[in-house]
Amino acid sequence: MAGASLVLSDDSRLSKIDHLLLRAELKLALLSGLAVFGLMLLAVVSVSGRNFFNQPLPGYVDWIEQAMPLIAFMGVSFTQREGGHIRMDMVVGALKGRALYLVEIITTLAILILMLLLVWGSWAHFQRSFDFGSPMWSRDSSMDIALPIWPAKLLVPVAFGVLCLRLILQLWAYIRAFVQNAPRPVAVPLVVDAATQAAMEAEHVSANEKVEGR
Repeated sequence: MAGASLVLSDDSRLSKIDHLLLRAELKLALLSGLAVFGLMLLAVVSVSGRNFFNQPLPGYVDWIEQAMPLIAFMGVSFTQREGGHIRMDMVVGALKGRALYLVEIITTLAILILMLLLVWGSWAHFQRSFDFGSPMWSRDSSMDIALPIWPAKLLVPVAFGVLCLRLILQLWAYIRAFVQNAPRPVAVPLVVDAATQAAMEAEHVSANEKVEGR
């Protein structure tokens, strides 16, 4: 969804926790955006150095490798909250009421189990790299300028851990909606048709144009 949230809110504890978690997700997404911007600046420095001084930025590839977890994983929980991950909307959109919530419960639980396994595996991968007794606390390093790799490896279980919290919250919301047969559940992305989605995107663009016009 291009900037328009499909997640409803109310005064319930569930919604309040959703907004608390959203704050953390937005900060992680901001870090991801800053990492992309930083890589762009590094590319400018490296290309300029190569063209004008015949000396590219040392360890440019190493810095790219370090930034990859920031770019790839830090925004994954926020995207899950907004319903931005790839899913079969044609199938899910055809379901209504408890049938829809039951499918969402099953799929969210399956994703949660998978992510818990990935947290466990990525944390073990980080532990193999981190060592207080080693130089820069790292048992391994990058190939060119020997950057410690454990910080990049630590980012993966952290990002996946936040995603697990989001999935637990959404699982709670779907179970609550199933029990209450709620027509418009909170703290989960709503399924909308193409016309509604286009209208929301147009409204978002118009609001930005008004702000820029001021």
